[in-house]
Amino acid sequence: MTSAKTNPKVDAFIDGAKKWKEEFKKLRLILLDSDLTEEFKWHQPCYTFQGKNVAVLGAMKESCVLAFFKGALLKDVHGVLTAPGKNSQSTRWIKFASVREIAEMKSILKAYIREAIEIERSGLKVKLRKTSDLKFPEEFETLLDEFPDFRAAFDRLTPGRQRGYIYHFSSAKQSKTRESRVLKCMPKILRGMGLLDK
Repeated sequence: MTSAKTNPKVDAFIDGAKKWKEEFKKLRLILLDSDLTEEFKWHQPCYTFQGKNVAVLGAMKESCVLAFFKGALLKDVHGVLTAPGKNSQSTRWIKFASVREIAEMKSILKAYIREAIEIERSGLKVKLRKTSDLKFPEEFETLLDEFPDFRAAFDRLTPGRQRGYIYHFSSAKQSKTRESRVLKCMPKILRGMGLLDK
């Protein structure tokens, strides 16, 4: 399949896929039958509208996914969207384990893609929780107060990286574990790195 709308990097991605190759081809056809531009970002096929990210394809062990960046704004009249994680504020995805599932949902997917494009066209934004709205664990707050350089380094991180750390620290049930996590992450924070950065 080659047309002016396809991106050679996506061709290579699909050709090299160890799993979900046929599913990716089917989803790609549906996505390209819209006003979206096919790009390749974060090592995966990404579909944009006037330079704005709308959807992305991804592979997991048990399924492949079509994820909408502003999926939280979609009406989801068919109840097929789920959040990738409990702290996902904006992204919503649909998982597929077969080409048949995709074929059966083709008209629903096209409607959701049209709605996602309209959301972009209208300039709507997902109202994200601010990092300042989150409750900082006491152990983390204590170390921030104790080490001004540590607080300054944390404040320089992007809001997403800050939230990642806060969620990570807060998810520990015991105070001892929360403190241990903060101390373990301190060097990364001081280097300006996010929790998952290597």
